[in-house]
Parts: sequence; C-alpha cells; structure tokens
Amino acid sequence: MDYYKESLKLHAEHKGKIAVSSKVPLNNKDDLSTAYTPGVAEPCKEIHKDPKQVYTYTSKGNTVAVISDGSAVLGLGNIGGKAAIPVMEGKAVLFKSFADIDAIPICLETQDTEEIINIAKNISPTFGGINLEDISAPRCFEIERRLQELVDIPVFHDDQHGTAIIVSAAVINALKVVNKNISDVKIVVNGAGSAGNAIVNMLLSIGVKNIIVCDRAGILCREDNTLSPHMMALAEVTNKELLRGNLEDAVKGRDLFIGVSAPKVLTEKMVSSMAKDPVIFAMANPEPEIMPDLAKKAGARVVGTGRSDFPNQINNVLAFPGVFKGALKVRAKRITEAMKVAAAYAVANVIKEDDLNEDNIIPSPFNRNVAEKVAEAVGKAWEEEVRK
Repeated sequence: MDYYKESLKLHAEHKGKIAVSSKVPLNNKDDLSTAYTPGVAEPCKEIHKDPKQVYTYTSKGNTVAVISDGSAVLGLGNIGGKAAIPVMEGKAVLFKSFADIDAIPICLETQDTEEIINIAKNISPTFGGINLEDISAPRCFEIERRLQELVDIPVFHDDQHGTAIIVSAAVINALKVVNKNISDVKIVVNGAGSAGNAIVNMLLSIGVKNIIVCDRAGILCREDNTLSPHMMALAEVTNKELLRGNLEDAVKGRDLFIGVSAPKVLTEKMVSSMAKDPVIFAMANPEPEIMPDLAKKAGARVVGTGRSDFPNQINNVLAFPGVFKGALKVRAKRITEAMKVAAAYAVANVIKEDDLNEDNIIPSPFNRNVAEKVAEAVGKAWEEEVRK
C-alpha cells in the first residue's frame, strides 16, 4: 500500500480526522434549557464558589491540549503551525483511541518562546493536561519547564519523555534477552536533541551507569567549552572516561546503540566493533540509522526501530495515552521522574519473561492492555509521591 497516497485520500475525504460530538441530547426545550441557558448558570456559580468543582461539572478532567508551533514535525523539520495540524489531529485520534481522552489540537502561528508559554498558560483552565508536541530543541526544554511552573496541571513534552519511556522499556527487556545487567552495560546515544536528552536522563534513572552521547560534531565531553548549555548538561552526566572522537569511536565495545539522529549513520563495520550480542535501536524516521537486516548481518542480537514494518517498533503511542490517563485520574499536577520510570516498567512488564525473544521485546501499539497498565502505574507513583 502507498501510505502517502492513501493518507492524502483519507484526509481529503474526511476533511481531517477529528470532530466534536455532544455528550447530551438537544431534542427539546428542556434539553436546551438544561444544557445551556438558564440552567447552565448553576454549575457556573458552583465552580465560581469552589474552583475544584470544575472537575465535577466540566470536561476539563478528561481533556488534553496538544500544543505545537510546527518547528520540529516528525522528519519534516520546521514546517509551521498550519502544516503541523494533520499530525496534531493524529495525536488527538491516538489519545481517544487508546485512552478515551479528548484531545484538542492547538497549532500556533508563533515560534517565540515567551508567546508560546503565555498562550499555553492562559488557555490552561480548559484542560486537565498539556501535551507539547514537535517543538524544536533547545526551546522545548525551557517551554516545558517554565510552563509547568506556571500551571497546576501536567505538562508533558512527548517527543522527549514519551520517547524516553518507551526506549527505557525496550532497554529493560532487551537486556533480559541478551542476559546483561543494566548497571554494567555501556550505551551510546546518537542524537543530542530533545529525545536524546530525555533518553539519557531516563536511562540514568533506571540504573544505567555508563553512557556516551554523540551529535554531529562527535562525542560530547565536558572538557569541550564550545558546547551549548543543554549539551554541556548532558556531557556533565555522561562520558565519565572523557572520550573524544566520532560515532565510530563511540560505538567500539558498547553493548547498546540508541539512535535518534539521521539515516544511515551507523555502518555494519561499526556494529561489528561493538560488544558481544549488541542491541541496536535505530529510530530515525522514515529511514533508520541502519536497516535491521544489515545490523543483524553485522552481529546485532536485538534490533528495534521506529517503524511498524519491522519487529520491535519503539512507538510513543505505548506511553503518552496511559501516562495522561493515569495523571488525569489522580489529578496529578505534574509528571514526575518516578511516574515516568513507573510507566517504563509497566510497558516492559506487559510482555511476560517467557515470551521475550529477539523479535519481541516491546508490546504492539495495538495491545489495549498497555494504556491501562501504564495509567495504573503512573497514578500509583503520583499518589506515593504525594504521601511522602
């Protein structure tokens, strides 16, 4: 099937992918007077008296804003707000299909950090959570951090944390397959943008000790005073051996490669230079850092990509619906590191150990149990933190 051609046909036929539907009937005068004026004044007064009642009388508690400025869309780059709408509508469809959450695409005409923060803050009363999407690094870090300080609902940049959660789940299970200890493995992350940054921090949270990060210029090292602030922050918590060089140098002797970078940057020769039974997560889309058949030919034991046409698809849809479902259910004010770690283990544990193998380390995106398990784990983690 030509997915590009079929997608154009689908979007044109339906004029997009989402619509608003009413939860209540409007068939007569009584319906109208209850749903709207004069009856609607009563819930308004109750919320005015006690703002917490907004969760009782409105859809806020099950509604998420999907906010993007279109500056880093999929593999398309900076295409702007209008062109980002199909992706954000798609995100809304995923929220509804996998977690029964109503999500509203909000694509902005501005890419100014302060404007984005201000807009998101001022529309937040309508929503139970904010999903930031396809906003370029390093602005995405500040937007998420500052916005979370200003609002009392969860703010979650999925390109960072959704990716990190699923990569961490895949790492947990892949290491079981190759029989390696998480505290002993040596990992190289290729790509120092939003996803790479979050992946590193999540891996450290689940017990990985030895990580090297590469970008286009080579291995990040804290002795390099030319690094940008966010890259220096990565260098400070990685590369303890202060190695220098390029990706070819970085992968030598490593147990696991995680690519959130560009097509064809990992060669068979590089894979061959890695430790015994290497694990390759080549997640550049639409073309990975190395094709799975080439990685396997070069000695890779486990290979995952971001694509649905290969085994072990590392897909954010396994994370964000359940994360938000759990957070909304317990009315969490933010998504904490403990909640993300709980989500990663929940995803990993969906696959029973007896069923783990080289081509089955991560659940299918269509496994409907995943969102429920993640939601349960995330909600429990928040409640435990609140009790501390």
